Amino acid sequence: MRPVLLSIFGFDIQTYGVSKALAAWVAALLLARAFERRGMGSRQQAYSLVLWSTLWGFLGAKVYYLLEHLPTLSMHDFGGMGFTWYGGLIAGATAALLMIRRWSLPLGAVAGAMAVPLSVAYAIGRLGCLVSGDGTYGRPTSLPWGMTFPNGVVATDVPVHPTPLYEAVAALVMAGLLWWLGRRTNGPALFGWYLILSGAARFLVEFLRTNDPVVVGLTQPQLWALASLAGGTALLAWTARRPVHAAGQNAGASLALAEHSAPDLDKTGVTR
Repeated sequence: MRPVLLSIFGFDIQTYGVSKALAAWVAALLLARAFERRGMGSRQQAYSLVLWSTLWGFLGAKVYYLLEHLPTLSMHDFGGMGFTWYGGLIAGATAALLMIRRWSLPLGAVAGAMAVPLSVAYAIGRLGCLVSGDGTYGRPTSLPWGMTFPNGVVATDVPVHPTPLYEAVAALVMAGLLWWLGRRTNGPALFGWYLILSGAARFLVEFLRTNDPVVVGLTQPQLWALASLAGGTALLAWTARRPVHAAGQNAGASLALAEHSAPDLDKTGVTR
């Protein structure tokens, strides 16, 4: 494990932070391509959307983490480690909604365009958690792929489930499925599938992690995962009742893309 990627003039570059920066960069590139493919917004808007959602997401994740550990806070908790995903999701989603509204972009289409970038970014971030050994690993195991983290941020010499690796693999599989679905469904429905798949993956992996149960034997992340499943299912049900609207949205996106890709002709029909 390598919590510190490298040191420059005595300043440590954390693997965890680098992985999150890389995740945001890749997500921005993927979202910009999705914007271009759907003929909406601009590359700059895609970059800004990811940048501000990421910054506010980190702030929300840190605040949520601190609130979770409020009775036993220490100076270590205020450092570069310790973020709660769902706090980041709430803050990041709020920032994204405000920007989408400000730019008058179609919410459903943007949400659908974000599904694959979100999945890929999550996979990269989880690999960063694995390499840094940040303590998000699972319960002890005797399986041959169990891993120890003797040099991790939260060290252990006992073989445990490498749950960040499980989540990274699941997120990449999700990205492939969502990419395939994206060619066959509209934006709101695609985001609904993202909520369902990501919620199911997190719900299941929690059975291997060490988080304490809070309600009826379920952990707090599992409760959030159930909310994600319910929200995704509701979104799919809503889009299923609006076939005309969905078809219109796809047709509108196709028309916009065709107009965007068409050569610019003057009145004589000559390409300029």
